[in-house]
This record gives sequence, C-alpha cells and structure tokens, in this order.
Amino acid sequence: MSDARALRGLAEEVARAGGDLIRAGLADDPAAREVTATKSTETDIVTAMDRAVERLLRERIAAVRPNDGLLGEENGYQPGDSGLTWVLDPIDGTVNYRYGIDAYAVSVAVVEGDPTVDGAWTPVAACVHNPATGDTWTAGRGLGAQLTPGDGSPARTLALGAPPELGQALVATGFGYAAARRAGQARVLTGLLPTIRDIRRIGSASLDLCGVATGTVDAYYERGVNVWDIAAAVLVLTEAGGTVSGLRGAPAGGAMVVGAASPLVEGLCDVLGQLDADSDPV
Repeated sequence: MSDARALRGLAEEVARAGGDLIRAGLADDPAAREVTATKSTETDIVTAMDRAVERLLRERIAAVRPNDGLLGEENGYQPGDSGLTWVLDPIDGTVNYRYGIDAYAVSVAVVEGDPTVDGAWTPVAACVHNPATGDTWTAGRGLGAQLTPGDGSPARTLALGAPPELGQALVATGFGYAAARRAGQARVLTGLLPTIRDIRRIGSASLDLCGVATGTVDAYYERGVNVWDIAAAVLVLTEAGGTVSGLRGAPAGGAMVVGAASPLVEGLCDVLGQLDADSDPV
C-alpha cells in the first residue's frame, strides 16, 4: 500500500511552492497575468504563469519520486513505472487569476491506476492550495481531510454532517468554453433552478468540490471537467464523508461530476439525469 501520509506531505509541499511562485510573479512582474495562448476556444486561456507553475511542480516531484508518472494540464502525460501518477493543475481557475479574482488554486493529486480513463484511477493523496487566500486543503486515503486557513487560524478536520433537502441546497456549478456546450448547460440550469435554493458560479472546480467538503456550498455539479480539475478535490470531499459520482451509474469524469453528501448527491443526480445534463445539444 502506498504511504499516503508521506505522499500527502509532498503534495502539500509542492502545491505551496507553486503558490509561492504565483504570488512572487504577481509582485514582481506586471505581465504575470497576461494571456500567452488559448486552447479549446478563444476564451480557454493559458498564461505564462500556468506553464511556469507546472514546470516547477514537475521538477519538484521528479526530484523526489523519479519513477512516478506525471499528468498535467499544460504539458500532458508522462507515464511512470511505479503505479502512481501525479495529476497537476497549476492554476485551476485561470480566468479568475487573469482578472484578479481570488478564487483559483494549485491542485496536486497522486493517484493509482490510469488517470486518462474516467473511473480507472483512485486518489491516494492530495492538496488544493489557494495562493490568493492561503487556504489549503489536504487529504490522504484513510487519513481524513483537513483545511488549514490562510488567516493563521488552526487547521481543522473536515467532516460533513447531514445535508439539506434538495430544495434547500446551495449548489455550485461551472460552464464549458464552447458555445454549444454552454447553451446546453444553460438549459440544464433553467431546469434545475426551481428545484434548489440557488446556484453559485465560482470558476474553479477544485475549489467548488473543496467548498462542499468545507460546507460553504452544499453540492457541486459540472459537465466537461478534466481529471486535473478534480483529482485532488475528489479525495478531499470523499475523505470528508462526501460522495462524488457521474450520472446513470457512470463514474465522475468528463461527462459529469456530481459531489455532495448522501442522500443529497443521489437526489441531485436524479434531477440532472432527467435533464440529460450529461449530454450536449444535438
């Protein structure tokens, strides 16, 4: 069995190092937030800082764990031979970072299995670090989940209680970059809104899932996420007592990810299934 405690420590160490680099860049370089490239659409942006942070994460991990695989948003998949792969999102919430909105995170997870296939990977250790606020979530398989606030207050163990009824649930979500997908997500949102308390759009999947674990929102769903968006936060939420799944018995992944405590997660999945939230417009 992997040493989840040591892996959790390394995940936190490198995530915080990435956060330090982001803060230093903002302080020293006025162009740190400038867009250097786009990906799936013109609104799906990459900054120089995204690439710099991922380079740092890869270098730090490889220096300690040279046989582990690496999968990052900006530089792709480098398989290893240890059975473990580090899944990296250097800035989850790049648009927020670009606009100076303090809701973005360095997300670092180490997983067993194949991280390129939905449902074929299992997180072992994780850290989600918000460089703007200093808030840091950590988790290890079988070790629980913790939040260390950035304001210097003591770290606390996260443990979800009974969730509200669906009609009283505050639900976070996100939207894709392609116009057709956004149109479908708007349709789903219109159908869902009458059945819940309200919606929040934060702009970072990892922070959304950590928000469920912390209790700042009751649930989260989104279509079109990638493994690097969610791998670390999935462990935070499940170790806090929550559940993460897809729809219609599918695993959480690109088609849909839904996170909440039971039985809220099941109720939300039912409504989203009725709305065909895991399908794009034809």
